[in-house]
Amino acid sequence: MEKFLQVAPHSVALVLLQLGREDEPDPPSSSSSPPKLQQRVTGYEVFANFKAVNMTHFWNKDLTLALTEIFFLGWIDEHVLLIQGQEVHLQVLRNGWTRRTLKAPQGYDIQFIGG
Repeated sequence: MEKFLQVAPHSVALVLLQLGREDEPDPPSSSSSPPKLQQRVTGYEVFANFKAVNMTHFWNKDLTLALTEIFFLGWIDEHVLLIQGQEVHLQVLRNGWTRRTLKAPQGYDIQFIGG
């Protein structure tokens, strides 16, 4: 029996994997070049990108409507996007994930959807 934790009512969590992320530090070099700074992305930026890349589903009117009706709820540990909306719209997102029509935000891959 699977257990899950409901973080907020009428919400889903998209667990994301950042693509091309380099967690290893750069090897020391003989030149004294300044270290590269990683640009941090806010959760709202990830959410906005998620909506933008999925709004191209003009043939799927249910998904397009759902995307206009969902809201950014939070960003946990830089890889979990919390989304809130009416249950009917959240179910459309879940169905899109099941049918592999839901696209991940740019630079990420959707690992799974919970909630």
